[in-house]
Amino acid sequence: MNQLHAAREPRVLLNKVPQITVFFWLIKVLATTVGETFADFLTGTVGLTLVTAALAVGALLVVVLVLQFRATRYVAPVYWVAVVLISVVGTLITDHLVDDLGVPLWLTTAVFAVALAVTFAVWFRFERTLSIHTITTTRREAFYWLAILFTFALGTAAGDLVAEALGLGYALSVVLFAAAIGLVWLAHARFGLGAVTAFWAAYILTRPLGASIGDLLSSPRDEGGLGLGTTVTSLVFLAAIAATVAYLTVTRRDVEVAVLEGEAPDEVAAGV
Repeated sequence: MNQLHAAREPRVLLNKVPQITVFFWLIKVLATTVGETFADFLTGTVGLTLVTAALAVGALLVVVLVLQFRATRYVAPVYWVAVVLISVVGTLITDHLVDDLGVPLWLTTAVFAVALAVTFAVWFRFERTLSIHTITTTRREAFYWLAILFTFALGTAAGDLVAEALGLGYALSVVLFAAAIGLVWLAHARFGLGAVTAFWAAYILTRPLGASIGDLLSSPRDEGGLGLGTTVTSLVFLAAIAATVAYLTVTRRDVEVAVLEGEAPDEVAAGV
């Protein structure tokens, strides 16, 4: 009888991603900025080719993702190192397509948008949810990280398309993407846009926002930037990420509450 009762009880699962708080969005923007500036640092200052840099950072990413997948719960340093590395890899992939292979920015943006849409469609087909509050199985986590990769590659292409190909410049691009994120928040808070849709829309838009911030800070003044350079910008933002992640590791303020199997926690996070 006790075994039957236990079998009927919902099983407590540990989510593999952080709770969506202001800290999540802060680190996300910092990481996307580093993705842009550190990629430029590797290819510009260090002198690596785009392919060599992508392979080197990609190898580190594989190691960190192995640690992430083997973990049984969310571990802040491992998770956020993976995000930073995948941000750099996404930038390098897009830059390789555009700079080395000559693929137009509009086409690169369209291809990654389709790839992301297909990832979401297949993810939903198998799991019936795209909520990040249910990343509790290996398959869901694989879909999650694949989607993250495509959001970074797409955001890089979209940011460059707006700032460079369309000629709006870095400062105006920052304002434009920040305003777009504000509209997503308003649509969710006031007009009933679903939490999952709002989250992924904002997540995608933070990538070109961060890329534009990185380009604005690091680019020479004669190219519309502030002239800080990729080295200084990368170090400052990496230090900010490290300090924030250290704080969260100690306080655990971003640890997602456990959810029960069978629940639909899509609306749990107030900030999504």
